[in-house]
Amino acid sequence: MSRLSEPSRRTVLAAAVATVTATAAAGAVSQAAADTPSGPVEAAAGPAKAPERLVDHRAWTSYTDWRAGGAKGTRATAGERPGLVIATPVGTTDYTDPHTGRTATWEYATWTSPVHRLSVPATEVIASWNAHTPDGTWVQIELKGTYSDGTDTPWYVLGLWAAGDQDIRRTSVDGQKDGKSSVWTDTLAIDDPATGLRLVSYRLRLTLHRTPRTGVTPKVWRLGAMGSDIPDRFTVPASTPGLARELSVPRYSQETHKGQYPEYDNGGEAWCSPTSSQMIIEYWGRRATAEDLAWVNPDYADPQVCHAARFTYDYQYEGCGNWPFNAAYAATYRDLQGVVTRLGSLTDLETLIAAGIPVITSQSFLAEELTGAGYGTAGHLMTVIGFTADGDVIANDPNSPSNEAVRRVYRRREWENIWLRTKRYNASGKVVSGTGGVCYLYFPARPTPRQRTALAAVGVRV
Repeated sequence: MSRLSEPSRRTVLAAAVATVTATAAAGAVSQAAADTPSGPVEAAAGPAKAPERLVDHRAWTSYTDWRAGGAKGTRATAGERPGLVIATPVGTTDYTDPHTGRTATWEYATWTSPVHRLSVPATEVIASWNAHTPDGTWVQIELKGTYSDGTDTPWYVLGLWAAGDQDIRRTSVDGQKDGKSSVWTDTLAIDDPATGLRLVSYRLRLTLHRTPRTGVTPKVWRLGAMGSDIPDRFTVPASTPGLARELSVPRYSQETHKGQYPEYDNGGEAWCSPTSSQMIIEYWGRRATAEDLAWVNPDYADPQVCHAARFTYDYQYEGCGNWPFNAAYAATYRDLQGVVTRLGSLTDLETLIAAGIPVITSQSFLAEELTGAGYGTAGHLMTVIGFTADGDVIANDPNSPSNEAVRRVYRRREWENIWLRTKRYNASGKVVSGTGGVCYLYFPARPTPRQRTALAAVGVRV
């Protein structure tokens, strides 16, 4: 989450918030809701056994994957980067953008995934997607789950998304709940995990939209979700250092942009998420073009960070910290993938760093809990770029006064605990929530064998 003064998502999940009706997506949601193919079921493999991990990550990426779903007006495309496109629209729908008031008519087609049975019955699910949305197109992502009591959730909207902001304003949808679970910005969560209720399976649905009679189409390359059941914990076991390596990742400070473009989350002081995203995008050799940046005030340093803030901004959440929106933004750059997941330890992070993959992590802490930070936060994103010989964490921390000051070394034990715990005490002594190991991973569309092995080791299919 980008705002240093705001609660983490786990805190928000436990808090009462104002309900905003789901009419934000009325046209597109209501039209797609009529399209509910059951689709095939992915059978659980082998006899039931205790899961080795607390996280289940499933993604649809291959031509075979896209062919396996329930298509209505969409088709799978093969090639180096298989995907899903509109073939023949199944109808039109009117959508009134709640953030602009504009109503437009769109052709649409849908794809519904097979039922995925979670290896880890989940208290939380976060989706992520990678797509190309030319002008005049956008996509909607939904999830329908089945509870451990045999009942189903409604079709929950997890995002209305476009890479640009001219056709629609990308948005989450508030006010979605059924008395057992709720959607909080980008996270579907069981309302009361203490009851034992869990999500045991889900389907994802894509609705692809385009301007009528244009022939243009969005293309979705990756669609997936991370389900998790992280136990309540104030501390986590210490891991043993196993790697000394530092990746050469560009350094950008969000504070450089303080006061710039306040329409996007009150300006740079809240841009930890897009600033971190931009660091890793450029680590992989991708950059915004001069044309991309032409809208930015030429007096501003590092205009690509302003660009990242604008194009990760969630108009409902009114912030740049929507996790899947950041992953989707990263994937708008040539041949990059972006996912949201959870890791279980610093050993997992070492596995990725060893393969050359930096990681964006989410954590919350008091100032005295992280030596050298100099601040406390209810939710903040950093980029982990390596480990010292002693096993301490090397992080590019965007909450720094300058680009030169971004590189920090944090004590391993302190850092591991503030990242992986799910419960903590705030400055008032109240028990609040931690982020439980959430992270973003950005990596090439065609990873090296070593990168592929490392991603598989932390539960991410490529």
